Amino acid sequence: MKKQSVYRPIALATFCSALLLGLVVPACAQAPKVRPAFNAGGFYPADAKVLTKMVDDFLARAAVEPLSEPPVALVSPHAGYEYSGQVAAHSYALLKGRKFARVVVIAPCHVENFPFSSVYDGDAYATPLGNIPVDKEFAKKLVGLSRDIKLSERGHVQVEGRGEHALEVELPFLQRVLGGFKLVPIVMGNQNYDLERALGVALAKLSQDGDTLIVASSDLSHFHPYDEAVQLDHKVLRAIEEWDYFNMSRNFESRTWEACGGGPIVAAMIAAERLGAQQAKILKYANSGDVTGDKSRVVGYGAAALIKEKAGRGGKTQAFSLGQKEKNELLKIARKSVETSVRERTLYYPALEGFASLEQERGAFVTLKEHGQLRGCIGYIAPIKPLYMTVRDVAAHAALRDSRFTPVTVDELGKLEYEISVLSPLHRVADIKQIRVGQDGLVLWKGEYEGVFLPQVPTEQRWNLMTYLEQLCYKAGLPKDAWRDEDADLFSFTAIVFGDRHISDTITPEEPRSPAQRKTPGLPEPGSPTPPAPQF
Repeated sequence: MKKQSVYRPIALATFCSALLLGLVVPACAQAPKVRPAFNAGGFYPADAKVLTKMVDDFLARAAVEPLSEPPVALVSPHAGYEYSGQVAAHSYALLKGRKFARVVVIAPCHVENFPFSSVYDGDAYATPLGNIPVDKEFAKKLVGLSRDIKLSERGHVQVEGRGEHALEVELPFLQRVLGGFKLVPIVMGNQNYDLERALGVALAKLSQDGDTLIVASSDLSHFHPYDEAVQLDHKVLRAIEEWDYFNMSRNFESRTWEACGGGPIVAAMIAAERLGAQQAKILKYANSGDVTGDKSRVVGYGAAALIKEKAGRGGKTQAFSLGQKEKNELLKIARKSVETSVRERTLYYPALEGFASLEQERGAFVTLKEHGQLRGCIGYIAPIKPLYMTVRDVAAHAALRDSRFTPVTVDELGKLEYEISVLSPLHRVADIKQIRVGQDGLVLWKGEYEGVFLPQVPTEQRWNLMTYLEQLCYKAGLPKDAWRDEDADLFSFTAIVFGDRHISDTITPEEPRSPAQRKTPGLPEPGSPTPPAPQF
């Protein structure tokens, strides 16, 4: 099918002009490039009066607590208004009475794939409520900051008769609450941490004036039964509250969690963090089943705000903790898993009852020692499974799959000492003075290179802070000062550490964040982002 032109010709006499977007277009000048409202009449009403009334009604019914400061970024769904409009209104209701010079809207692409973030190369986006001018100066500066960001019409124009809706449907809400503003429309053609980070960092560099709002457009899980969808969606919402964007990105990429705009959410969080946001507020959750009554296959919707109000990263979420009974149960599972895998070469299937905290998804490592010497240590950093299943898996891996050691034998089973480290979420380290040696574990990320140390490692090795950082770089396969690089991220985390010899009950109210399977104290090579299923 011939691609529809997005250029609107203007008939010109020898010396006539046309008024468009408030600009005079002289004769012989190229007509402004306006992206049409492809989805008006589908995802939302095409009639301006009907659309205005619908949006205003949604906003009037959205009960949200006002903020003392304007939000740095919002997360809003992008389904048809009859399904997700009321949820979206909870984000936009926070903007009443506020003004921004520009709004950056970041959306996923449902119509085509391309390996960059596409900033619209035209002059305006159209909606039934009028044209919104593109901030072309901002856009030009943005693409100059990263080769992963390009001026392009990819993701913005129609492909085989379909125009991307995820960005477009956010605009009428913005027009109703803000009035006039300039738009920076961005469609992500691919979603991975490299692209998300590039976009987030670039946006932060250009938005220091405080006059820019960032909007991440995303729905949550798709087409699961109602109860399953609610469970899946709240994993993502909890990660947003915990400011766990690194783990989120990895779990989206491995499809452990679901959000079609996961990339925009992560990019917005990275930018917002560097702009001073310290808290995420979940404003509303619902799914299509709440609207239609059909709960067999639903789509999830969430509204959130990233704000500067100080509650610490992780907001007001309750710190994760374990009692002595839970710790004993995890140690029992670890031992049974190792014994079953070594003796029978099969997986152990624990029967868990009455331990709700062990059902939560958390990263964890199991360390095996024999006569005080390391015998194996493997873990998952990301919260990819319920905690008790993570401990089951990594205990068996530590016994049989730590490539630094030969597999544990039956004769050794009675000699093993067990230590379990349950990880908090990861948080980016903005200043190394924040690192508490002996309390904070570290993850270093730089593209395809990654290294991790548990909190207890520098104490056991008697390292000071600089040695700790240098050894982390070496472990990632990088030069000793790679943690200083602008394109590297350093994350810290805490852990609940307990075992046969000692138990530590402390975990600071920080939260998790990171990829998936990794090994520990001196692990040879980082594993893959998605842990392999155990094969015995």
